[in-house]
Amino acid sequence: MGYRCVHAAGIRQVEPSAKGCEECLKLGSEWVHLRICRTCGHVGCCDESPHRHARAHFHETQHPIIEGYDPPEGWGWCFADKVMVDLQGDTTPQKGPIPRYY
Repeated sequence: MGYRCVHAAGIRQVEPSAKGCEECLKLGSEWVHLRICRTCGHVGCCDESPHRHARAHFHETQHPIIEGYDPPEGWGWCFADKVMVDLQGDTTPQKGPIPRYY
């Protein structure tokens, strides 16, 4: 699965910034799925969530690659190249159980 895009070289081991979507937690909002930025560890919500915070983080920072994070599923997405990235064997460990929302 996945295409090793030019941005894949920038994938880092990261620490999750929160147990849920950072911005949704502040807003008291719900999310559908979580994504973690593989550049800095920002945890945001997916495009199916009302606020799409993972995509907003990409537009604000230009950090291109996110990982499916609830639970880690071994895949990533490059927003810049619009391709799947294979992260099998390189997933970010969870810090305890990740709730759907608080």
